[in-house]
Amino acid sequence: MSATDHIPATGLLLLCRAAPDRVRPVAQLLRRPMVLAPAGEGWSVLVPAAESWREAGTHLAAVAGDWAHALTVADNWPVVGLWWDADGAGFVVAAGFRRTVGHTWLPDGTPLGEEEALTTLRTRLGLDPVLDGAALDRLTRPDAEADGPARVLGLAAVLARAGLQLGPGVVPGLAAGRLCEAAGALPGAEPVDWPGWRAAVCGGLGAAERGALGAWTRGPRARALGKAEVAAGVVLLAWSRGGARRGWRAAGAVLVADGALTLLYDRWRAGRGDS
Repeated sequence: MSATDHIPATGLLLLCRAAPDRVRPVAQLLRRPMVLAPAGEGWSVLVPAAESWREAGTHLAAVAGDWAHALTVADNWPVVGLWWDADGAGFVVAAGFRRTVGHTWLPDGTPLGEEEALTTLRTRLGLDPVLDGAALDRLTRPDAEADGPARVLGLAAVLARAGLQLGPGVVPGLAAGRLCEAAGALPGAEPVDWPGWRAAVCGGLGAAERGALGAWTRGPRARALGKAEVAAGVVLLAWSRGGARRGWRAAGAVLVADGALTLLYDRWRAGRGDS
């Protein structure tokens, strides 16, 4: 047995209630190495590489909260961030500008967090209040056989009832390297890297134009939306300076970038004379 066998695994999963085409442009704005893969109908999973959060120099729960909040601020799909490390395990749930809430379990599985978080999770994901609610309640009760990683694995099992399918090898509780390797082997998986502004404009907003909200990617509506996002993002960045508001800073940066992309895309299409 090697010395590393006793080191608890560390990992993070971002479960997005949206298809990959919707998640990809916003995930690119985080500018962190990740793997994006389909995770069931209407679901995507983002698997960050370990170096993504080590640069942040903060606890995984805070990283999960910041990134989940940033992913939803430009749209309103829910994101559930699962995390686990030597200090325990837990989850956060974010949706737009609504308050991001989270719950923590100690390494031995003892609940230690906001009791309302599981109720908020159930409500934002539209889970069944009776069957799913009972399953979530069990995660808050003492269980000598369930440690922290087992708790987040149990939470993923509840979300599977809402259509989440993580795929072979993408198992909460494993080390980040193994998760990235497994996620990269899934059908439809792709690395999420910052492609540069030109590619982001052509690819991300082009995909949005073909979607249900295409009218908001070009023309007067798009310009109004882009300007509003930039203005709101600048306000958030100014308000969050000098304080422990990392999530709002990340949200502000995403809003500014998303709004700027919208304005640039509209100008670029107008310059081409596309109808």
